Amino acid sequence: MCARAHDDAPKLLRRLLTLSLTLLLVWSDSRAWACYAVVVGKKASADGSVLVGHNEQNGGRRILNFRLIPRQRFEKGATVQLRRGGELAQVRETYAFLWSENPGLEFSDSYLNEWGVAVVSDGCPTREDSYQELLSRGDIRDGGIGYMLRRLVAQRAMTAREGVQMAGKLIERFGYVDSGRTYVIADPNEAWLFSVVRGARWVARRVPDDAVVLLPNVHIIAEVGPEDNDNFLSSHDLVDYAVGRGWFDPNGDEPFSFRKAYCSERDTLPDSRQYRGQQMVTGERITSPPKRPLPFAVRPAEKLTVGHVIEILRDRKASPSICTTSTQEAAVFQLRAHMPREIGCVYWRTTAEPCVSVLTPWYVAITRTPKCYYQPNQVKTQLTLDHHFSPPQGTFGKDANLAWWKFMTLQEIVHRDYEKRIGIVRARWETFENREFREQRTVEERALRLLQTDRSAACAYLTEYCADLALRACREADKLAERLRSVKSKPD
Repeated sequence: MCARAHDDAPKLLRRLLTLSLTLLLVWSDSRAWACYAVVVGKKASADGSVLVGHNEQNGGRRILNFRLIPRQRFEKGATVQLRRGGELAQVRETYAFLWSENPGLEFSDSYLNEWGVAVVSDGCPTREDSYQELLSRGDIRDGGIGYMLRRLVAQRAMTAREGVQMAGKLIERFGYVDSGRTYVIADPNEAWLFSVVRGARWVARRVPDDAVVLLPNVHIIAEVGPEDNDNFLSSHDLVDYAVGRGWFDPNGDEPFSFRKAYCSERDTLPDSRQYRGQQMVTGERITSPPKRPLPFAVRPAEKLTVGHVIEILRDRKASPSICTTSTQEAAVFQLRAHMPREIGCVYWRTTAEPCVSVLTPWYVAITRTPKCYYQPNQVKTQLTLDHHFSPPQGTFGKDANLAWWKFMTLQEIVHRDYEKRIGIVRARWETFENREFREQRTVEERALRLLQTDRSAACAYLTEYCADLALRACREADKLAERLRSVKSKPD
């Protein structure tokens, strides 16, 4: 018997390893290419701004097009086409926006419009039924809405609250097609988490002004205050629907929790990346029993800056880490109400993984973006659903002239020997970013003086400033890549 057990030990070990790997994959499948967000209320930031940090993360061969989309005018009677057949009336004129497009993907674009309304999202799967089931029983109508939701908010909303209300109405009209998602919709005065479930149910919670929210790929809204419209908004049947599905017992001892009712069981547990982010913000080791969800928001140990937020987005100490090679962009939206929106609202962003890339600013006042930051397509063509979901041949081919591929080349070289090379890259980029942060006040004071007498001159100045920094960053990325090619890697 002992001999037999000894002989079977390798088989048993292999089975246990296989089982462990399977469980790990099951646990992490919804987070395989996970996004992450940091949302800072205006009283929790050092300069009174609402700050929204976001890592956009997806698998596969990708490319980002980053460009300014000017206002678009439409004839009376024009319509907006949704991806699966639905349509709605078009407005006569849409707002301008900065757009980070991830061609071919439905839920991965980021926006900042001319009013300072920012929109990003994290996938947050729920227990709701399949698309086909909801379509057959009428909870999804005319094919539903998915991709166009955030663009419509960017094109039409002047405030975050207006964007939340608009998105809620669209979901109730068409039904949402994704398993579940949390959008961050923010402006210079406030930020909201807008959580949706496949079908017609949604809930939104305002981020406290004096707090910070860390959003991983699970729903984190729990309590819902139906009488507190200043801080909570939702679909009218959010609770009744959960009761009807057996997801909430109104006669039980616990109050209604959106997270408990709509999330799958494993997604109600604490998320390690949320846990890590809260530790970084509070400076404390947060104790949390394994089955107790973390708080929705935390108070920071010190008021946060753009630099603090990007530090979180670059963190690699969580498991899985917040910063990964699947990150196509890290963004920090700096939204300030005490300044004219042309100058107060900035889309700081990296091209590719933030750990090996550099932040550069883009003010909403700019009138163009450098051509190397997007592929050469006409605006009207790029805005079409056909172009986005059926990108032309060659879209994902390497082009050394594009900013995307300059930074992706650098990223690839760094990861050939990350430990040996990352220090060289970070030292250069920290110098670059520190200079940007130091000169920001001077640049904005000059732009404010110009704005008082000549708005066009102020916009032209900021346009040239942003373009110069972005092109300088591209040149530095090329230089770093060339330098690192000469750094010997560790032997295999």
